[in-house]
Amino acid sequence: MGASKSEVELIPVLRDNYVVVLHDGAHAVVVDPGVAGPVITWLERRGLELVAVLQTHHHWDHIDGTLGLLRRWPDAAVMAAGADKARIPFQTLALEDGDRLELLGRSVHVLAVPGHTRWHLAFYLPPTEGGRGELFCGDTLFAAGCGRLFEGSPMEMHQSLQRLGALPGDTRVWCAHEYTLSNLRWAAVSCSEAEGERRAIQGRLHQPTIPSTIAREWTTNLMLRASDADEFASRRRSKDHWQG
Repeated sequence: MGASKSEVELIPVLRDNYVVVLHDGAHAVVVDPGVAGPVITWLERRGLELVAVLQTHHHWDHIDGTLGLLRRWPDAAVMAAGADKARIPFQTLALEDGDRLELLGRSVHVLAVPGHTRWHLAFYLPPTEGGRGELFCGDTLFAAGCGRLFEGSPMEMHQSLQRLGALPGDTRVWCAHEYTLSNLRWAAVSCSEAEGERRAIQGRLHQPTIPSTIAREWTTNLMLRASDADEFASRRRSKDHWQG
């Protein structure tokens, strides 16, 4: 099922979720299918065979469609954190930090990024010749923001964001929710730093949102730009209670 060229696309589902699709024109890998129906329709219309599902974490709006996809494509692999098997019991390949996969001719690096949940994973695809890297980050890094801390600490999330932020700047960031406008509105009123940063945040309010890039996040994402866990925790609390 290897391929020399692959593409990444998004399927909007539910209220504000995205299902990320990596495909080569014949085969597909989907990330975090919260529902099955729209994904099945999207793949069938394009004549794509599902070969794998990547799960970043266990929340229902990321995994509830997986069993429906398996009924349609029973040979598809399901790859998730082995440590979270109790909450993602249908996984067929248990993953941990540092694992390396190959899917559709692309190398895939498994990164543990706890904070939103205890066993959250991200999937980084290094660039191919003439291309850019891709990051499937679930609910850890959002465009202009990050996920809420349901199971992890501010220190863990800060470290996870810094790990993702160390990826090459042109890496495309494919997050799992469309929260960008809310994140930017909060950032625009919360920013107290250089005027150039404020202009960058205001300018991004009028740009397409997904995919982002690591470089763009360093410019406009106050969560990623937090200097330490304490500053991150303060910003996360501010966003959690923001009513804008």
